Amino acid sequence: MAYRPTQRTEARRAATREQIVGAAHALIARGGYREAQVAAVAAGAGVATGSVYRHFPSKADLFAEVFRRASQREVDATRAAAEAAGGTASQQLAAAVETFARRALRGRRLAWALLAEPVDPAVEVERLAFRRAYAADFARVLRAGVAAGELAPQNVELTAAALVGALGEALVGPLSPVEDDVDADALVADLVTFCLRSVTEENHRC
Repeated sequence: MAYRPTQRTEARRAATREQIVGAAHALIARGGYREAQVAAVAAGAGVATGSVYRHFPSKADLFAEVFRRASQREVDATRAAAEAAGGTASQQLAAAVETFARRALRGRRLAWALLAEPVDPAVEVERLAFRRAYAADFARVLRAGVAAGELAPQNVELTAAALVGALGEALVGPLSPVEDDVDADALVADLVTFCLRSVTEENHRC
């Protein structure tokens, strides 16, 4: 007779998987992908090393899952900030950019891992997917601003992608593990100003 997993064994399996993902996330947030060796992840999750591989065929698969979840939380937070800001497209964009930057600066090591740390191709696929998710949210805000006459007509998809790229590049230095002296408030203010100037009618007339 073929073995059929019971509801209890499936729940236990799911719980173990969550423990593994949580342990890997904690290690990456503390020291990046290098620190999240499989043995360390297993120890943090309280399981045997072989158990990690029963849930994830490779370390790259585990990292991709951690990246996917961590990035989704950041995308959700940025989107929620824009929606909560209401008002004009500029106000929504400013709220999204500020939230993106402040969350990154509060969790610098994790943000570095998400934005800039060299990764396995499987993780890079997730990184590109979430860059597109940020760009799509920015494009939605810009499109509404153009429709309302607040912003000049423009290629909103291109502008949004450029904003995501600019934010990531501007934060690489400040998020770097070797950077110690960062004025977070000044940096966030400058990023918001840059992004707003990038989408205004005056900038497009230059």
